[in-house]
Amino acid sequence: MSEAKKAAPGSAEIAARIERRRDQLAATLDEIAVRVHPSTLVDDAKARAASTLDRTAGKAFVAVNRSVTDVRGRLVTADGAPRLERVVPLALVVVGVAGLLVLSSRRRRR
Repeated sequence: MSEAKKAAPGSAEIAARIERRRDQLAATLDEIAVRVHPSTLVDDAKARAASTLDRTAGKAFVAVNRSVTDVRGRLVTADGAPRLERVVPLALVVVGVAGLLVLSSRRRRR
């Protein structure tokens, strides 16, 4: 029985454990209170939205940059001179579409 008494914690040790556990629970409750506070939730939502927007804007920039580089590569030679066999037909198409848009807008006004 003397071993059982040695293994069994005393009342002071039990009280100390209870006090430590109480402090841990208080800290946990404080952390939960901070996490579910409306301003914390709003700040977290704003941060997630900003992060998503940054990622989307970054992806869009990369896609546009890649497209511009591809188009430039098709319209300009490696030394920077325009490829007239591609630029002239493209310019004619752009002028034609612009002309059609002007004509259609004039017809709508009448």
